Amino acid sequence: MLLYRLIYEKSCHLPVEIEHRVYWAIKAINMDFNLAGGRRLFELSELEEHRLHAYENAKIYKEKIKYWHDKHILPKHLEEGQKVLLFNSRLKLFPGKLKSRWSGPFEIVCTFPYGAVKIKGENSVPFKVNGQRLKLYLARERVPEGVIYSLGNTMES
Repeated sequence: MLLYRLIYEKSCHLPVEIEHRVYWAIKAINMDFNLAGGRRLFELSELEEHRLHAYENAKIYKEKIKYWHDKHILPKHLEEGQKVLLFNSRLKLFPGKLKSRWSGPFEIVCTFPYGAVKIKGENSVPFKVNGQRLKLYLARERVPEGVIYSLGNTMES
C-alpha cells in the first residue's frame, strides 16, 4: 500500500514508466518480504541470545562479589561476660559531628540461638538486641580516678 493512500485515503496512479522504475528498484534491492521477515526473526533470536548471555554474566558477577564480600566478614564469637559496644542507628537520622554511633560498654548476660544477645549496662535492666549491632569493646583496663598520666615529653628547665 502506498504512503499516499495511507495519508489521504485516496488512490494514486503513477504513470507507467514511474511504476516500472519503482518495480525495478524493488527488484534491485531484493526486497522480498518473506526474506525480510525471516531476517527479522533471526535478529530477534540473536537479541534474545544476547539477553541470556547478559543475564548469565550478571549472575556470575553477583556470585563473585558475594564470595568476595563473605570472605571479608569476620565472624563474631560473643560469650557471656564480654564487654561490647552497641550501635545506635538513630544517630543516622540526626547526625552530629563528633557524636559516636557506638554506645556502651555493655556486658553480655546471655546469648540466644540465631544471634540474639541479652546485654546490660552499668545500673540498667538487661535487654535483648540483635548480635549484629554489637562489636567487642577492646579496652584493656580502666584508669582509676585520681591517677594522672602524662601524654607528652616534659622538658626540664
